[in-house]
Amino acid sequence: MKYIIEGGKQLKGEVTLSGAKNSALKLMAASILTKQEVILENVPKIGDVFTMIEVLKSLGVRADFDNGTLVLKADNLTSYEAPFDLVSKMRASIIVLGPLLARLAKSRVALPGGCKIGLRKIDIHIRGLEELGAKIEVSHGFISAQVKRLTGKKIELDFPSVGATENLLMAAVLAKGTTIIENAAREPEIADLANFLSNCGADITGIGTDTIKIEGVKQLKGCRYRVIQDRIEAGTYLAAAACTKGDILIKSADASLLTMVIHYLKEAGLDITANAKGIRARSNGCLRAIDLVTLPYPGFPTDLQGPLVASLAVAKGSSIVTENVFENRFILASELNKMGASVSTQNHHAVIKGVPNLIGTKVKAPDLRGGAALIIAGLLAKGETVVEDAFHVERGYEDISSKLQSLGADIRVER
Repeated sequence: MKYIIEGGKQLKGEVTLSGAKNSALKLMAASILTKQEVILENVPKIGDVFTMIEVLKSLGVRADFDNGTLVLKADNLTSYEAPFDLVSKMRASIIVLGPLLARLAKSRVALPGGCKIGLRKIDIHIRGLEELGAKIEVSHGFISAQVKRLTGKKIELDFPSVGATENLLMAAVLAKGTTIIENAAREPEIADLANFLSNCGADITGIGTDTIKIEGVKQLKGCRYRVIQDRIEAGTYLAAAACTKGDILIKSADASLLTMVIHYLKEAGLDITANAKGIRARSNGCLRAIDLVTLPYPGFPTDLQGPLVASLAVAKGSSIVTENVFENRFILASELNKMGASVSTQNHHAVIKGVPNLIGTKVKAPDLRGGAALIIAGLLAKGETVVEDAFHVERGYEDISSKLQSLGADIRVER
C-alpha cells in the first residue's frame, strides 16, 4: 500500500477530526472489566481499532462495530491470553494486561509489537502490578500474571508512563482498598479513560492530575460513552497547514489540549485562532526555525515531533529538536533527507537546516507518525512523492487521504 502525492498544493477549507486513537483503544480494553454492555461512540475506523477488536474477540468479548459506534460485551470471557499474532501488530495490546488480571485474577499477554520508535520498557507496568500483589513472569515472549486478589497500594512511577498509568488505573478499580498512583501521566486520553471508568461506577479522584486515587469497587456496570477528539490528528493538520501556506479550520478541535503545539507553531510563524467552532490555522508565508523539546503532557507530544520536523525542513534558519520520550523517533530523518531535507541527528537531538524546497521521490514510512510526517513532506515537495508502507499511517489516521483531498491536496492511495 502506498500514497502518491503531487506536492505544491495550498491546503484550504474545513476538516473534521475523528475520535482519538490513543483513547479509543484503552476504553476498548476497559470493557473487559464489566459483564454489562459497553457502547462507545466516535470510535475511529483505523487499523489499530480493528486489531484491538480481534484481540478482544480472542478473549471472548462480543463486538459489533458500525458507523463509528462500537458495542462490546464481556459477559462470558473464554480466555485470559492475548495471542502473539495480534499483540505483535500493536503495542497498545499490552493494555489488556491490567483489566484481565482484575477481572480473572490471571492474564497472559504476548510482548508487544507495533512501531519501532523505542524500547517502551514494560518494567514500569510490571513493577506497578506487582505492587498491587500480582506475581509476574516474563518468559518465552509472554508476560504471565496471576493474583489471589489485587490489593490497593500507593505506587510512585519512575516515569509518567502513559501505558503503565492506564494499566494500573484499570487494575485498581476492582482491587481491594485504596490505590494511589503518584507521578501518573496526565495525558487527556488518561482523563478520558478515568471518566469512562467513573461512568461505569469506578471511584476515582484526581483525574487529570499527576496523583490519581482509586477506591476499589466490587464490580462495574456498562455505559454509553463518546471518545474524545484526536488531538494528535489535529496537530498533524496544523503542521500540514504551516508548510503548505494553508488556511484551514479544524472543526471541533480543542485548543486547550494543544497548548504547547499551538505555542511552537505560532513561534514558527503560523497564525492560529481558536473558538467554539474549532481551530483555524493560516500561514503568513515562510516558516521560521524554532527549537523544540518533546516532553510528557502538558509538554509537546512526541507523536507530533515527526510532522513538525517535516514542516521545519523548509523553515528559514536552523531548528534544533530534542526528543525526550522515544529514542528512535529520528529514524524518519534518512527518509526526509532523500527528499532534499537537511536533518542531522545525534543521540536525542536533531538539527534541521531549512532548505528552499523538498523534491518528491520514493520514501518508506518507518512507523505511524513518521508516515504522517512523510505525507506532509510530500504535500510541500516539488513533484511526485510516493510514500510506501502506508499501512502504518492507516493504523492511526482515519481517512487521511480523503480528508486531505477535501482540503485541496493531490493525494491518492494505491493498495
